[in-house]
Amino acid sequence: MTELGLFSAFVVGVLGGVHCAGMCGGIVGALSLGLPAGRSQWPLLLAYNLGRIGSYTLAGAIMGALGFYFSGLLPVQTAQHVLLSIAGVFLILMGLYLAGWWNLLARVERVGGKLWKRIEPLGRGLLPVRHVRQALLLGALWGWLPCGLVYSALIWTVSAGGALEGALLMLAFGLGTLPNLLLMGVAAAQLNHWVRKPVVRSIAGAMVMLFGVWLLIQAWVT
Repeated sequence: MTELGLFSAFVVGVLGGVHCAGMCGGIVGALSLGLPAGRSQWPLLLAYNLGRIGSYTLAGAIMGALGFYFSGLLPVQTAQHVLLSIAGVFLILMGLYLAGWWNLLARVERVGGKLWKRIEPLGRGLLPVRHVRQALLLGALWGWLPCGLVYSALIWTVSAGGALEGALLMLAFGLGTLPNLLLMGVAAAQLNHWVRKPVVRSIAGAMVMLFGVWLLIQAWVT
């Protein structure tokens, strides 16, 4: 996983913020509104997102390790072609999803919903959130929320080269999503209105698709 790959993952996370704001904005807004009057939102918002990104990083390590294991079952060059191709295709699907042009990944989210039904009740015991530790734990659970955007990034980690590389890629991706979700906590209405504009979603989706094409070129041309 090169510096360019990590930077690309970060940028994909930033562009994917148009989806994060729509899908998770309501969650962030509800958590923010639950705070006592006059209390600063920032410590709890940072804790939520630290927990969320921690879960992404753990999932990336698991997927990166699995990708490394299965790549050993194939010749090195073949494994590289296959894994990068799968990652590229999923990034293109992610771009189509973000732009609202094709919602195939919504079906993948429904599959992940089965796992979420088991995890979601654990979060109820942490509400209402009053302390940073509660927010951190709730964020860690939130990181497993079914999300086609996150699933696509996880598929990318399969081609990263190992557990550490997969973890770093998902860390970079998670940090890319951070600005949008932090802003959702303090300016939810204004940001949500902006990211729902079709032109914004189309531009973000098209740019993510370009990253997918870039991976396919890496797989078969370079």
